[in-house]
Amino acid sequence: MSILANDRFIKALSREDVDRTPIWIMRQAGRYLPEYRATRKQAGDFLALCKNKELCCEVALQPLERFELDAAILFSDILTIPDAMGLGLYFEAGEGPKFKKTINNLSDVESLPEIDVHKDLSYVLDAVSLIRYELNNRVPLIGFSGSPWTLAAYMIEGQGSKTFSKAKAMLYQDPTLLHMLLEKITACVINYLVAQVKSGAQVLQIFDSWGGLLSHDSYSEFSLKYLKNIVDKLKLLISEDVPVIVYTKGGGQWLSKIASINCDCIGIDWTTNIGLAREEVGNSVSIQGNLDPSVLLADRQTIRREVKKILMAYGPNNGHIFNLGHGITPDVDPERVKELIHAVHEFSFKSHLRSC
Repeated sequence: MSILANDRFIKALSREDVDRTPIWIMRQAGRYLPEYRATRKQAGDFLALCKNKELCCEVALQPLERFELDAAILFSDILTIPDAMGLGLYFEAGEGPKFKKTINNLSDVESLPEIDVHKDLSYVLDAVSLIRYELNNRVPLIGFSGSPWTLAAYMIEGQGSKTFSKAKAMLYQDPTLLHMLLEKITACVINYLVAQVKSGAQVLQIFDSWGGLLSHDSYSEFSLKYLKNIVDKLKLLISEDVPVIVYTKGGGQWLSKIASINCDCIGIDWTTNIGLAREEVGNSVSIQGNLDPSVLLADRQTIRREVKKILMAYGPNNGHIFNLGHGITPDVDPERVKELIHAVHEFSFKSHLRSC
């Protein structure tokens, strides 16, 4: 890996000593930033923005120009894979992502093409390369994908949902069909993430955004099994040391199971106490999280208090990456983000001094 001007994030992922807790923010490039809204308007729509490598690079770097963050993340969407499979991704204002086609039966699954990520998702890989070049080793670059279960849920439902009832109905009524779909998606995710690393990604995150909707047994069978397959294959296929973060929203009850799949870091949401999470997994993995994004809608004193609580709960142990427990919301004032980052810098620095 190239020598980074700021390698705090990489060191924390390896549970090495750092001078302060590193921080990046899920959806740190997004609608809460006026400069992002201007760039999206220039692109015409969200999907057009995702497919323009120059504009993707611009928005990926925007938060780093405003804030002292310790990582950049590829600007893209988790649904690029099902779009490349021919489901016809589109976005409606105020309603989120939708697909023109959905997966309902065996014929639908069998007809899904084996995509060539270098051809069908070249616009993503081009964006990775350009962002990495423009970063010039300032901070590490995170690549990402949705998890097989999360992508399958969208592909079956055809859009976002609070319950993903169609996907869960398939899980119980035709689990063999769902496994066939998950296997196809998993193979694509592996190829996609390997290609991102070859294009310049230095860390990978898998977003299992809807894993928390599953029952205890279903999570192991329909999500974690495929996450383990991905992590195992990534470790085998990627020659350099590229840390892998697994984030299951609502997955606090499965921390030990997630730690056992050989990932480097577990992302947790705000419903899990980070101190208890640290006790459960020990020093086997790093932990990323986990401020409630809604805290950023509060006043500065509240933000500082909540940041300090998380840092003190984690304690002086190595291996913490500060983040929100989910993506930043569009209604957040960027000045509140600045206060968040300042608080992490201030309180974690004091914590690490005390641990020296």
